[in-house]
Amino acid sequence: MPRAIWTGSISFGLVNVPVKLFTATEDRSVGFHQFDPDSGEGIRYQRVTQESGKEVEYASIVKGYELEDGSHVLITPEELEAVEPGRSRTIDIEDFIDLDDVDPVYFDKTYHLAPADQSAAKPYALLREAMKESNRVAIARFVMRAKQSLAAIRVASSSGDDAGDVLVLETMHFGDEVRSPADIRELQVLDDDIEINDRERAAAKSLVESLTAEWDPDQYTDTYRERVLDLVARKADGERIVTEKAEAPTASVTDLMAVLEASVNEARQKRGDAPKAAAPASDRTDYASMSKDELYEEAQRRDLDGRSKMTKDQLVAALSDAALAEAS
Repeated sequence: MPRAIWTGSISFGLVNVPVKLFTATEDRSVGFHQFDPDSGEGIRYQRVTQESGKEVEYASIVKGYELEDGSHVLITPEELEAVEPGRSRTIDIEDFIDLDDVDPVYFDKTYHLAPADQSAAKPYALLREAMKESNRVAIARFVMRAKQSLAAIRVASSSGDDAGDVLVLETMHFGDEVRSPADIRELQVLDDDIEINDRERAAAKSLVESLTAEWDPDQYTDTYRERVLDLVARKADGERIVTEKAEAPTASVTDLMAVLEASVNEARQKRGDAPKAAAPASDRTDYASMSKDELYEEAQRRDLDGRSKMTKDQLVAALSDAALAEAS
């Protein structure tokens, strides 16, 4: 069972809702330790001074803030503690705003909010229903681990079929932490007059509609993580791994309309919306031009046996054979 990482209450007006905070996500990245390849010994790090190489105990280290001239102001842990926001067990709601006005770029990390006990269930449900019916999100501040955070509390549908809607807390970036797209030079080309004709617009819209599906998070998996774990398993079994040189990227396509139409046809084929008769050679998927990662994902979609051990050429051949069999 998940354990609460913070307990306190939501405060708005004169109302207090006792709540517990739970992390909503977990990191599933594959972790590695570091080793010397010759001796096989593990690598460890020491905290040493830059000039003398003297090892320093962690408890003795102080922090330094670099000034513009390159010098540093040293700050002790006690001095930092004196300016900390102080311990608090309250999530103080400052404003309610329209949910549609919040750009997701401001969201940082997601947490589930749960009633702290049975007595908190009714005020929790009341706040949830009021926010849901008004399409509002609450903007609040709270302190966790000696750090003050800006947060948004919103109503979210639970992934569990019987759990219903729940309150979710999103820690947020402050306004001065979010970069403006106007500062990105490459985006300035969009200021030019870009002509998009009706045919291109219709083809792009058709492609979007062809790729539209019901949201199902379970169908999106980390294929890189799967390949890493497969690599680990094969090496643990004593298999010798032969790596391939990365390929240069293919040239960009300039005929946008042709690419859009081909993409629409391919999307419809994959979803079974078009007949699966053999297509002309010019319309068939060019597996040879795809990267190995793209080939692997396509092989995974087609559930080809032995795909994790195939070279790129073998993936091309297997996918081509599967496409021909599908078309016949």
